[in-house]
Amino acid sequence: MSMPAPGSAWPPPSMSALYREMRRDAMWYAGDPNRLAALADRRETGGEARHGRRRLGRQQPVDFPRKRERRLHIPLPGDIATKSANLLFADMPTITAPNKDTNTFLGDALDTMHLHELLLGAAEQAAAVSGIFLRLTWDKDIVPDRPIPTTVQPDNAVPEYAFGVMRAVTFWRELDGDTQTVVRHLERHEPGRIEHALFEGTPDNLGRAVPLTEHTETAGLIGSLGPDGVSVETGIKMLTAIYVPNMTPNRLHRSSPYGRSDYAAPIHDQFAALDDTWTSWMRDIRLARARLVVPDGYLTSMGPGQGAAWDDDREVYSGLNMPPTDNGGLTLAQFKIRVDEHQRTAEALTRKAVESAGYSAQSFGLEGGGQALTATEVDARDEDSTVTTKKKAGYWRSRLPDFLLAYQLLAAEQFGARITPERPAVEFRLDAAESEQSKATTLELYARAGAVSTATKVKYRSPDMEDTAVDAEVAAILAETGAGAPDPADTYPL
Repeated sequence: MSMPAPGSAWPPPSMSALYREMRRDAMWYAGDPNRLAALADRRETGGEARHGRRRLGRQQPVDFPRKRERRLHIPLPGDIATKSANLLFADMPTITAPNKDTNTFLGDALDTMHLHELLLGAAEQAAAVSGIFLRLTWDKDIVPDRPIPTTVQPDNAVPEYAFGVMRAVTFWRELDGDTQTVVRHLERHEPGRIEHALFEGTPDNLGRAVPLTEHTETAGLIGSLGPDGVSVETGIKMLTAIYVPNMTPNRLHRSSPYGRSDYAAPIHDQFAALDDTWTSWMRDIRLARARLVVPDGYLTSMGPGQGAAWDDDREVYSGLNMPPTDNGGLTLAQFKIRVDEHQRTAEALTRKAVESAGYSAQSFGLEGGGQALTATEVDARDEDSTVTTKKKAGYWRSRLPDFLLAYQLLAAEQFGARITPERPAVEFRLDAAESEQSKATTLELYARAGAVSTATKVKYRSPDMEDTAVDAEVAAILAETGAGAPDPADTYPL
């Protein structure tokens, strides 16, 4: 296949349902209060409510005037995505290559291309919208000595698969244009080649192809294109883009290679109900503000047509011709705030949402109650989060090495890097979150059984420590404990 034909429907009909679900998830992830409020209004006044009225015997729906209430949004969707990324990439994975020079090159490259922060952001967005694309490109005017890794959102990509393997992908974006047309830049990645095209169309049609020079954002590509004027040869046989799913399979599209969002249980209703609960709680607080019902005799006329007002700082009043009351005619209105009911409802909804997303309630501070827990109990309560993180790490572990290999090949081909490109190994340190108490308990049990050396203890305690530092630490421990002293048995007199 190649670039889509001019006049094609856009986005492609085959991707419409997937894009719609991704953008719904993205709306909850972003937490835009205006869009969420509009969604809540549609939910409350939409077709379901109208059909319900007809079933009760009404011939026509009755729309009663209602006050537009300011809703309070609780950013639980964003918290879930952030927690997913933190559990996965809080510590940078260990990336190693067999060749020493290649390993050194990768170590330097990881710092210069800011891979850690790129992966953190990619993993967070993948958790929200089902997956993420990683793309390699280059611009020697901006970065003269290396390729540039970037992320692309899955709802701006049209991948092509054969037997479950991505063989090409077309990225697209809308550029600034006038009010009459929609300008789109399409960037197609194939093995050994990247093709560019510019189209002018409508919101639902790709329209006609126009030269890249017609828009300022694509005009700069002309100098890097080959003889055909639309593509550039990468010089490598690999794709310069990969797709990393968040989790598989996609439950709504079982044959799709796309992953599924953490919200795909689905848990959108729990998000909406949580917002409803907090909005109701805030309404209770707003309505429960103390109010005074003041007799007319306490009011001061503000003049003809201006009404009357009560001065709460006034200290002296004349006698009032009215029956006496216990509080002198003032009535205090103070409503109850249903704190416990709202709090328990909010906690139950939050717990259900995070558990349906695959995480432990403990990871979101919903367990414990302040009582002391053993290390084993803490690990047990975090089991769901640990299992989910290990599953996600598997997707990254199998795909990130290909991306880093393509990075090396491009660096050698386009920038003359003197390296031997190799597919590196990627190891996640998912035990980095293990508590110090848990580590100490494990080491103590091994030591009692006589099944661990001092060097292994030090490495288990500090996985990042270099071998020379481990040897020095072992020597210091043996010297302090006396365990390394020679056996004095041979020095006893006979």
